[in-house]
Amino acid sequence: MRNGFDNEKYLKIQSERIKERIAQFGDKLYLEFGGKLFDDYHASRVLPGFHPDSKLRMLMQLSDCAEIIIVISALDIEKNKVRGDLGITYDEDVLRLRGEFEKVGLYTSYVVITHYNGQNSADVYRARLERMGIKVCYHYTIDGYPNNVELINSDDGFGRNDFAETSRPLVVVTAPGPGSGKMAVCLSQIHHERKRGVKAGYAKFETFPVWNLPLKHPVNVAYEAATADLNDVNMIDPFHLEAYGKIAINYNRDIEIFPVLNAIFEDVSGVNPYKSPTDMGVNMIGFCMSDEDVCSNAARDEIIRRYYSALNRLAVRGDNENEVKKIALLMKQARLTTEYRRTTVAAHERKELTGLASAAIELQDGTIITARSSELLGPCAALLLNATKHLAGIPHEVKLIPQAMIEPIQRTKVDFLHGHNPRLHTDEVLVALSMLCITDENCRRALEQLPKLEGCQVHSTVLLSEVDRKTFKRLRIDLTCDPDRTV
Repeated sequence: MRNGFDNEKYLKIQSERIKERIAQFGDKLYLEFGGKLFDDYHASRVLPGFHPDSKLRMLMQLSDCAEIIIVISALDIEKNKVRGDLGITYDEDVLRLRGEFEKVGLYTSYVVITHYNGQNSADVYRARLERMGIKVCYHYTIDGYPNNVELINSDDGFGRNDFAETSRPLVVVTAPGPGSGKMAVCLSQIHHERKRGVKAGYAKFETFPVWNLPLKHPVNVAYEAATADLNDVNMIDPFHLEAYGKIAINYNRDIEIFPVLNAIFEDVSGVNPYKSPTDMGVNMIGFCMSDEDVCSNAARDEIIRRYYSALNRLAVRGDNENEVKKIALLMKQARLTTEYRRTTVAAHERKELTGLASAAIELQDGTIITARSSELLGPCAALLLNATKHLAGIPHEVKLIPQAMIEPIQRTKVDFLHGHNPRLHTDEVLVALSMLCITDENCRRALEQLPKLEGCQVHSTVLLSEVDRKTFKRLRIDLTCDPDRTV
């Protein structure tokens, strides 16, 4: 598993680029931060060597001149919108984000509640935040936004919004998820700053698509697969091509909204410093790939992972058929099939050989390990045991967990907890190993191999339980599953 991304170079040139953009406007820069500020595992998967917290570390280099505004929509508060990756509501994630920022010395000055129309749930949330000493602003829904430029830039538009009195030259505007209104917050703040005589500007930080990679580069296609549920489409930026005669990649929403933004900028600031949506960005990630082949291969794996993930949701919920079709089309355009993934092929071969649900893992040195289900263990629980034994140099025929220990656990699951599947899950196998390692040297050695599984690829021929999926996620193993519930 080779790195294809120079993380240290990225930290250096990205922070320098943001400083340059601050200087361009004089007094203050509002930087809309798209995507995740930390825990960006999509970026770390498609750009091996990119650290999940790289963007946070980059901002830490600017901590003396930066403050953060966290944006949340009143509509999301009202419907208790949940982050799918974390399983927590957006309003709770605001507090989590603030806590994480403050742990590393990043100052969060305000929470802005957007799309406010007197919702009681937003009022209750604001009161809760203010009791915690957090400053809160309301930004109201503006009729006709973003097309009614005259109203937007009037006292009844942006002028009606509360003003967050920021004090530092870089204001990072972020949110728990998309659709929160980050850009509108930036523009509203600039409107108020200009009325106060402050020269404030706007820029946008989006990791993907990578503007200086080709439109159909696997890294950009992987982003399109990741946002298939939002129906985002990567496009050549026509404004950039017209202004500079150069190809740059952006996505449909930024391109479609640019003429409107241009009018708003001209009305708010008198002039728009940007000739294209790409001009607004400050992303330098495309200059930091150290091995394009490594990143391309990793991105192809990610496209297939996204396809399986969409198939699994279709099997469970049945409401995302268009997402599945879109990713299937992207795979066809990229001339990809699921057989590109070695673990998929290996797991299917093991299933054909045994007639049982199977799983396969590709270790960091390229070794493929497989396992099948049994009366005692599910396929992925058995796979963890086989993989850790291999890494520890323990003979395959050695049984780490005796059957006499597994059977009482199974009885408890079925007889007392009223479960239907007696086989041990991955977390139960790891707990059993932990107990046995006190007296069994082989179990201790096997358990110590778990960190070596980080970043490894796994495929299961059966749709795993939520417990198993969470275990693999905590081990930072990249998992795909066939949408089949047959064990």
